[in-house]
Amino acid sequence: MEPTKPTKVVVKYLNGKVIKGFMQNFSPNKDSFHLIPADKPSGGSIEVLVKHLKAIFVVRDFIGNFIGHSLYKERKKYIEGEKPSGKKVEVTFIDGEVLVGSTLGYNPKRQGFFIFPADPKSNNIRVYVVSSVVGKVRYL
Repeated sequence: MEPTKPTKVVVKYLNGKVIKGFMQNFSPNKDSFHLIPADKPSGGSIEVLVKHLKAIFVVRDFIGNFIGHSLYKERKKYIEGEKPSGKKVEVTFIDGEVLVGSTLGYNPKRQGFFIFPADPKSNNIRVYVVSSVVGKVRYL
């Protein structure tokens, strides 16, 4: 069996801190996971407590909003006829940031939930949103 490839993520903390790295042993039902920082790959992993986070962005690369260009502007809405799996949602964080995508299981009583971006060319493959920092969820 092939070893699983590490998951490339950008972790955003409530206090604004951002760490780019490789996630290990993440489960939506666990209170913590381990992260190997991208800038110190041989320095071992750090424990990340989910309650201190805003969101975990599973990304294609660490550069940012880009498919071929760093100035790529991510689409924040669906094009008519697009039928994502799950329910289309607009999530507004308490700091005002807005994500638009689809989710298979939003439940405010859970620790968090995944959103799949509306824009298939987004640098974000999926985002784990921590429920405690969500200001509003609107179904589209």
